[in-house]
Amino acid sequence: MIDLLIAGGGPAGLATAIHGALAGLEVVVVEPRPTPIDKACGEGLMPGGVRHLRELGVAVAGQPFHGIRYVDGVSGRGAEGLFRAGPGLGARRTELQAALAERAAQLGVRVLPGRVDQVRQDVHQIGAAGLTARYLVAADGLHSPVRRGLGLSAPRAPRSPARYGLRRHYAVEPWSDLVEVHWSQRCEAYVTPLAPDRIGVAVLTSDQAPFDVQLARFPVLSERLAAAAGTPVRGAGPLRQGARVRVAGRVLFVGDAAGYVDALTGEGLTLAVTAAGELVRCVRAGRPQAYEQAWRDLSRSYRALTASLLWARHRPRLAPRIVPLAARLPRVFTRAVNLLA
Repeated sequence: MIDLLIAGGGPAGLATAIHGALAGLEVVVVEPRPTPIDKACGEGLMPGGVRHLRELGVAVAGQPFHGIRYVDGVSGRGAEGLFRAGPGLGARRTELQAALAERAAQLGVRVLPGRVDQVRQDVHQIGAAGLTARYLVAADGLHSPVRRGLGLSAPRAPRSPARYGLRRHYAVEPWSDLVEVHWSQRCEAYVTPLAPDRIGVAVLTSDQAPFDVQLARFPVLSERLAAAAGTPVRGAGPLRQGARVRVAGRVLFVGDAAGYVDALTGEGLTLAVTAAGELVRCVRAGRPQAYEQAWRDLSRSYRALTASLLWARHRPRLAPRIVPLAARLPRVFTRAVNLLA
């Protein structure tokens, strides 16, 4: 019998599959889209994520970065925090997913075309997509059909504006070996080095407006990119998606499907890869219910810091003070950057 049936062949699903195969489990991934799979993403892996991928034997092409810089979108002034645990990696989403898929194939993981819609489970097994397994891992993204189908999506917090992400690539040489986070009054723009001749710009905002309108709110960044050729824009959202639990009988959730606060701290990919290992460890130990607490422990810093920044972001008097405060307290800012690294 299949040990882990995984719904979703993105980074979270494939990382779980690789962890499972390395642990000696029989793993099958069900995914409707062909490789490589693209989506709107900041495309930055923090040092912890880079380290975990290396341990899994996954080789990803990309551009190293050595810390985070917060930048005032108008003046260009800011603060930077350098990583203490080695570099992060800017990697195109398609490159990351393809590298994970290649490693999973090397380990004998089967990836079947299909979609997981309905789930049937009892105390012994679970059925989905015409297959039977011991456990189902829902790695089916931000708006997880499995989570929604089981009635496990938490309602959105009242008076919390929905946030959206927009991403575009530019064919320019990176001007920094840091990820830059440009702040304006209403949105943030993340600049990630991806290759010697390419950067990614991801805008996070509550305003539903075209990418160029959003980018114009960052004069310093807009001027740098004025003559650069940009790719088509990809979007995602609303970003905040709550999950009532991470374990429901024989269903376990990982990645964005497990619940997502915001992309503000850039921790999503790293958390997905790391949580995948915890999920497999709990299943292999015969204690799948322990994954709920393991996920909470693993994501605590991410959830606390992201929620705090969002709270400040949504207050007009506090939002303009975020970058100046980081500049005045460089040690605190560096400590916060490394807390997520």
